[in-house]
Amino acid sequence: MNFISKLLGYILLGVNGVVVLALFLSAYSYHIDPQVHPVWSCAGLFFPVFLLLNLFFLLFWPVFYRRYIWLPALALLFCWGAIRTYFPINGLGGDVPEDAIKILSYNTQAFGEKRLHTKENRNDVLAYLQESDADIICIQEYIWGGKLKKKDIDYALRGYRYKHYYSLGKGLNGLGVYSRYPILSAIPIKYKSDRNGSIAYRIKVKEDTLLVVNNHFESNKILKSDVDIYQDMVDAPTGEKLFEGTRKLLKKMADATAIRARQADAVLEKVKDAKEKSVIVCGDFNDTPISYTHRIFHDELNDAFVEAGNGVGVSYNRDRLYVRIDHIFTSKNLLVHKCRVDDSTEASDHYPVWCYVSFQKVKE
Repeated sequence: MNFISKLLGYILLGVNGVVVLALFLSAYSYHIDPQVHPVWSCAGLFFPVFLLLNLFFLLFWPVFYRRYIWLPALALLFCWGAIRTYFPINGLGGDVPEDAIKILSYNTQAFGEKRLHTKENRNDVLAYLQESDADIICIQEYIWGGKLKKKDIDYALRGYRYKHYYSLGKGLNGLGVYSRYPILSAIPIKYKSDRNGSIAYRIKVKEDTLLVVNNHFESNKILKSDVDIYQDMVDAPTGEKLFEGTRKLLKKMADATAIRARQADAVLEKVKDAKEKSVIVCGDFNDTPISYTHRIFHDELNDAFVEAGNGVGVSYNRDRLYVRIDHIFTSKNLLVHKCRVDDSTEASDHYPVWCYVSFQKVKE
């Protein structure tokens, strides 16, 4: 019996070792350039899976084989940076200073699929934006049509004196900003894409000039047939389904990841060359916190959600694909006081993300 117990312990230790290696690979996959190794760079997508498996062993070993607890414990220690980025814990936070401004980023899914906004039949996206009390609103998938006209959007958001719209893909997509502060300039950031894009705004905020970059990076082009494959894998998993489904979906996502890497590199280059010291980079990145795109911005800027948010912060809310792909990054001289992925509205397939920031006072 003692021999069997030891053998079982060694087998489980080996399994835990494989899980630890997979956790390391996924946790540090954001250092892999997707343009060189597109598939391997997607390993971060599996980070939460291997993290949960490792946590299982952390609870399992003290009960059955106490001497092996060091393995999952060390794994968590060496992956703490990725864990903190994926699942920050900051508490409720303190009071927001009076001079702080509220930044809101929202992929509106064409304003809730182009729903008209009237007193009798509110457009939930526009109603949310009206009531948000944000100082600067950055919109992705700014698309109108049917009964919803651009003038309806502008009228609903008439409380914002300054606004700008940037068309992408001949009107197939668009980016917009509404601001309580003067927009000094709006300069598109050029990179190759059919219907995605980025635009840099210089906004005069009191005595400072804030560079705000609004982005919609390359989507994964997940079709209805792909969603069906994924949901079938979740509902009735078999070895063949998991292998074939993962292979097909991973190939599609790897191709999109490589394209996003080029787009993110172009935006970051503009940010580094900018004269403005105060910077906000926000939008729909279509990449999780454990990704190359997120990492290169996080190396230069602060992730507002990591600084002042809590939990996983799922921002995409459809098809059981629970991921945080909408981000707000801030320059180091901006203090982040609160950051939330606001799940109080489901008008779009994305939740809005907002944060309060203030300018650090320079000591004389």
